[in-house]
Amino acid sequence: MSPSIVLFLSLFSIAISFADSQSFVGVNYGQIADNLPPPESTAKLLQSTSIGKVRIYGADPGIIKALANSGIGIVIGAANGDIPSLASDPNAAAQWVNTNVLPYYPASNITLITVGNEVLTSGDQGLMSQLVPAIRNVQTALSSVSLGGKVKVSTVHSMAVLSQSDPPSSGSFNPSLQNTLIQLLAFLKDNKSPFTINPYPFFAYQSDPRPETLAFCLFQPNSGRVDSGNGKLYTNMFDAQGYKVAMLVNNLIWFIEYVVQQINAMNYEDIEIVVAETGWPSSGDSNEVGPSVENAKAYNGNLITHLRSLVGTPLIPGKSVDTYIFALYDENLKSGPGSERAFGLYKTDLTMSYDVGLAKSSQQNPPSTTPVTPAPTTLGWCVPKAGVSDAQLQANIDYACGQGIDCGPIQPGGACFEPNTLPSHAAFVMNLYYQTFGRNQWNCDFSQTAILTSQNPSYNACNYAGGST
Repeated sequence: MSPSIVLFLSLFSIAISFADSQSFVGVNYGQIADNLPPPESTAKLLQSTSIGKVRIYGADPGIIKALANSGIGIVIGAANGDIPSLASDPNAAAQWVNTNVLPYYPASNITLITVGNEVLTSGDQGLMSQLVPAIRNVQTALSSVSLGGKVKVSTVHSMAVLSQSDPPSSGSFNPSLQNTLIQLLAFLKDNKSPFTINPYPFFAYQSDPRPETLAFCLFQPNSGRVDSGNGKLYTNMFDAQGYKVAMLVNNLIWFIEYVVQQINAMNYEDIEIVVAETGWPSSGDSNEVGPSVENAKAYNGNLITHLRSLVGTPLIPGKSVDTYIFALYDENLKSGPGSERAFGLYKTDLTMSYDVGLAKSSQQNPPSTTPVTPAPTTLGWCVPKAGVSDAQLQANIDYACGQGIDCGPIQPGGACFEPNTLPSHAAFVMNLYYQTFGRNQWNCDFSQTAILTSQNPSYNACNYAGGST
């Protein structure tokens, strides 16, 4: 048994490792289109946003060069068709690195190479068996040119690598893939590389198109779903799916630990989990459920707010997972239903498809050379609309308090506990949520049960955040 396998099998538990600093938002830069702007224009667009990393599906030299000296992290990919040669011939792996990495690094900040895309669920047994050897050879090629540890190597998985079980804590990896996953996870552990996955709540909603499912997918107020296995309350599907991945890694290791329980535990670094793709389409065919500008803006906007808040997940609070939104542009040559061609955050004329708060404030409001007296901006307060049901008000309270805001003032003894009514409590926490997470219009939506007011609802010692600036 190799030392790397011994190290891996000796672990009794594993946790997710997240970015240590402020959470970044990445984006997928697909190229299945005939109307995309030049890479240089795209690089300038990206630099005008808070997008920190870009994933491309190949190693296009024009894009890699255009991003040089931009500070933007770049994920490049080896195609599924490259895997056989990369697996069988170390020289082929060395040539791949020499061609696609060395000429550009470090001016172009290549951080990760993904070998193949959703290979383990492709059904191609030959390709699946060659995946880990290909990854190892690429890692060896990087190490031979002193880039081992600077540029990571991994592969991207669809959610189908997980068994279809619910709640998250009861899940397991697909049994037919366990042998390959054991080898892959051992490699990731040894090389501090991420486990990358593509969760799409959009597809989950299509299979269960109820209003409460849509709210759960879009990070909007809902009663949540309690995991009977661990008692955790999930108020959005993104966290539920992300936690499921983490627990599945745990469950697999506990399965292995049962076999090798006599092996002493050794020091280790946590495996990082990266969301390589997630998004929501802004349009689709007439028979598709869910695609719309409103839903796309709600999902991506609330996702970005959720990540920036560093709320984390119920199991691992206070941290955010690195996430790449799909996609930068619509891709007009993609096959399939209309939604496949409508995931873009930006139009190919470089304007926003819809605003999710990615533009840098300096770009939005460039300094003026002529001194002016700014007019006061009324931000207002977010409160429930009249006539909202008690059930919906309670759902709003549960959702907002579940996002990490301080709901102590509405608890007994708190400054806002009296009057002890749902409308009063809901007004306080809905406003606090709105003020905390960016004062964006979608943060005062609550399934269309909220409204902005210019009248300060503060009373006695109960002070509502917000107002005019």
